[in-house]
Amino acid sequence: MIRPLQSGETLLDDVRRADPAALHLWWLGQSGFLVAWQGRHLLLDPYLSDSLTRKYAGSDKPHERMTELVVEPSALRFVDVVTSSHAHTDHLDGDTLRALGPDVAIVAPEAHRELVIERAGVAPVGIDDGETVELAGFALTAVPAAHEEIERDAAGRMLHLGYVVRCGPFALYHAGDTIPYEGMAERVLAAAGPEGIDVALLPINGRVRERRVVGNLWGDEAAELAHAIGARLAVPMHFELFAFNTEPPDAFVAACARLGQPQHVLRAGERLRLTPR
Repeated sequence: MIRPLQSGETLLDDVRRADPAALHLWWLGQSGFLVAWQGRHLLLDPYLSDSLTRKYAGSDKPHERMTELVVEPSALRFVDVVTSSHAHTDHLDGDTLRALGPDVAIVAPEAHRELVIERAGVAPVGIDDGETVELAGFALTAVPAAHEEIERDAAGRMLHLGYVVRCGPFALYHAGDTIPYEGMAERVLAAAGPEGIDVALLPINGRVRERRVVGNLWGDEAAELAHAIGARLAVPMHFELFAFNTEPPDAFVAACARLGQPQHVLRAGERLRLTPR
């Protein structure tokens, strides 16, 4: 079992000490990040429970944890906004969302409104491709995600999204679960605005048919996407949570080095601090 760099009260103390003049991100495992800016807090796609381990216990596809839980979700009730990029439980986890309390705003695809209500017990702030919502000092713009293809519901609303998050002078791109698609970089850059992307948070667990789950970017594809959008920094995600569905970050690191793309591989619970350009 991998031990987080920081967890529990140690992580919470680090959050409380964070300089409000800078942007801070903590990796919470899988695709989950806590973002702090000027005293406001955003959670991106948190999975902070063992609901999938329980669900698949005794099955032929066990979801065995590789990394210890970074923090109990009930300790994060100070969070203002939380996102879900799509319906898979490691991105839309009822146990996590309910523990955050009824006051947090949940931004999720409008296509999954009823599912969010079922799992979280509250209605979301629905969003679809190209739309922007502004909450607690964070502006979130939805862009398409292809998991492993771009899919829409009967009303034409996208089932999988990524988010470009703007806060003050910063822009983050959380890709959700996705593989490359035509025009992807252009869509992200259009949502980011003229200053571009400061941090790109990109899945690297790849696509392996034998895993029997829908796949994501490979590490080298994630590096190429970060380079194509001119990201100030690329950060890998969606690895080291479930033993059956992970890849080491080595290929991502090597591709970034080849491309001259700045990158940082966070440990679970580690903080990333950014100052304005």
